Amino acid sequence: MGKELANNFLRKLRNDIAIDHLIENILEIPCKYSEGYFRFLCPICLEFNTSVKKQTNLARCFRCKRNFNPIDMVMVVNNLSFIDTVKFLKPLLYHTKRIN
Repeated sequence: MGKELANNFLRKLRNDIAIDHLIENILEIPCKYSEGYFRFLCPICLEFNTSVKKQTNLARCFRCKRNFNPIDMVMVVNNLSFIDTVKFLKPLLYHTKRIN
């Protein structure tokens, strides 16, 4: 796989797998809607002081000040290496698309 192709593939994993769907339905992280916002239990500090920004496809914990993209989230929650995380996410790329 060429470097440009690999970078494009990783960009798709990062941007095209909806982070909220990944959190709620794939990783099954406890989540809720509070004050109109999607909140999830931060896998690092275990607080619900979190949010998702669909425009950037990022999840954020305001307590530990950490941003998560789909790759980061899977690595932390499932305690996987980068390579194993890519293998985990690859089938999801074709089944879950992000909607702005």
